[in-house]
Amino acid sequence: MDNRFATAFVIACVLSLISTIYMAASIGTDFWYEYRSPVQENSSDLNKSIWEDFFSDEADEKTYNDALFRYNGTMGLWRRCITIPKNTHWYSPPERTESFDVVTKCTSFTLTEQFMEKFVDPGNHNSGIDLLRTYLWRCQFLLPFVSLGLMCFGALIGLCACICRSLYPTIATGILHLLAGLCTLGSVSCYVAGIELLHQKLELPENVLGEFGWSFCLACVSAPLQFMASALFIWAAHTNRKEYTIMKAYRVA
Repeated sequence: MDNRFATAFVIACVLSLISTIYMAASIGTDFWYEYRSPVQENSSDLNKSIWEDFFSDEADEKTYNDALFRYNGTMGLWRRCITIPKNTHWYSPPERTESFDVVTKCTSFTLTEQFMEKFVDPGNHNSGIDLLRTYLWRCQFLLPFVSLGLMCFGALIGLCACICRSLYPTIATGILHLLAGLCTLGSVSCYVAGIELLHQKLELPENVLGEFGWSFCLACVSAPLQFMASALFIWAAHTNRKEYTIMKAYRVA
């Protein structure tokens, strides 16, 4: 194996490993989107009711999004979290303190919630199904796992190529990484589109800011790494095969 192809193969493997780590971390963390709002300092009956509804298995889209807006919420692909006072009381503190303890509590989306239909008017089941938002949500949930699976399968093929001491099978690895990159890019695009459509229907309250978090950024970085690894795998395998064919023809002649 020519040193050029071996170097390209090693670099592609490193890029593939980094992108896999980034993608796995992105899927497993809860900071795809973050809301910044004034922290609620007391535990009034209204606040407690909102918290209970947020953690309920029957919480609809509007219910848990209202809580995310009010309580510095963060959301991932699997879980949603809010920040609430650590020491809760039934009364409001007599004086505002400079600082107070808060704790982040999370609850997971059930599979039923992941595949539940989204409605034209969030929370109103009589408003009709919003097919666009429904399928955007399902794609943003499924595509990252498809991407991770394709990369793992590609890694197995690459391992077989190393055992066989041949670069030719890595063409399949490159194609799988290309498909994985497209899945990651599709997931990111679906997530952005879904958030924008949601905020058109549920406007953010005053003094509440929303921004994409670092989990989302990891997915965004993972996609170009997958494309670069794919290009190197395919180039190394194709060029090595081409030169081998030319060398074989030369020897026959």
